[in-house]
Amino acid sequence: MIPVPVIPVRPTVEDLLRELAPQVLGALVRRYGVFDMCEDAVQEALLAAVLQWPEEGVPDSPRGWLVTVASRRLVDQVRSEAARRRREDALASATPQSALLAHAADDRPATDRDDSLALLFLCCHPALSAPSRIALTLCAVGGLTTAQIAAAFLVPEATMAQRISRAKQSIKASGAALSPPEGAERAERLAEVRHVLYLVFNEGYTTTDGTGLTAPELSTEGIRLTRLLHRLVPDDAETAGLLALMLLTDARRPARTGPGGELVPLAEQDRSRWDHGLIAEGVDLISRTLPRGQVGPYQLQAAIAAVHDEADHADATDWPQILALYDLLERFGPHPMVSLNRAVAVAMVHGPAAALDLVATLDADKRIARHHRLFATRAHLLELLGEQQAAADAYREAARRTTSAPERRHLTGRARRLEDPA
Repeated sequence: MIPVPVIPVRPTVEDLLRELAPQVLGALVRRYGVFDMCEDAVQEALLAAVLQWPEEGVPDSPRGWLVTVASRRLVDQVRSEAARRRREDALASATPQSALLAHAADDRPATDRDDSLALLFLCCHPALSAPSRIALTLCAVGGLTTAQIAAAFLVPEATMAQRISRAKQSIKASGAALSPPEGAERAERLAEVRHVLYLVFNEGYTTTDGTGLTAPELSTEGIRLTRLLHRLVPDDAETAGLLALMLLTDARRPARTGPGGELVPLAEQDRSRWDHGLIAEGVDLISRTLPRGQVGPYQLQAAIAAVHDEADHADATDWPQILALYDLLERFGPHPMVSLNRAVAVAMVHGPAAALDLVATLDADKRIARHHRLFATRAHLLELLGEQQAAADAYREAARRTTSAPERRHLTGRARRLEDPA
């Protein structure tokens, strides 16, 4: 969605605006074809709704109201002499000015089709870098302001504004239209959309930088957008798997930190604090999806998360089943993080020595050789073997390499306890 202005408003109205905004933006982009101008116009329509609806009531057709107001705002921009001087070249290449102005007297809402999926495809266009895709998706579809996105990713607002602006210019230069691709290209682009939403959720669940372990607004937004995508493509098994994975993972968030914000490992978490409603929803979703026979990586990761979540306590975890699922997951292509997680499952089934041999093979993989999680996993396995000093050294090296303050404190604390058990 277009970022909704931060003005006090009843939650029901705000929720409605968040739901309708991508549909309205999609309708305008399809109708007029100029992404950045349409976004500005929809932003103004949302501001008008925030100011008017709480006092005057929600219109009978709120979507039509927003489309009509946004269309008028857009036409007003074009009629302005100053706007014409700035934008006539862009408009000429996108849609004839006369055709655009002809809509001034047309108060009928645009087509009732929901272009939210097409808008997601557009924001995740191959012409954009991964960070730009994430930023544009959160802005245009997710409803976060530039300031909110910048705060979530710990960068200056001006930096994020430039990133979003460059993304819009790249979309404009690519000549991309608001039309979902077909065939093999559609499947490839849908995979890109899923990946962007996965990155959004992961950044919220465990932030890569800063003083906090999580950024809940990002993980919550990742789930909301994935729910939207699942609604738009209900028969896509991997989208269902991604949603289940997010739900099953986010269910543990309340127990991931202690009273002082310290990291609490999965095995030590108070499972009574987990969100069992999310667990039930995630388990039900993946249970209905897996039997379809179109198994993919997100579904397998969701199944692994479900095994963890269904265990009443850490010792009850079905590690042989988790190892079998990781074996299947690795068939979709080698990935160092998958191999690292599989090594932990191997340790729980076959012992830490066998797992250390697997971890050693990752030292040559440039994608993970310098990553703190490689050292942290090695430290954990060495600790299981009773090699306390070697484990402490590995924990300290992992702490040195992480950019997350909570993780650094946790890893340093583990090293300290091994060196001074008393």
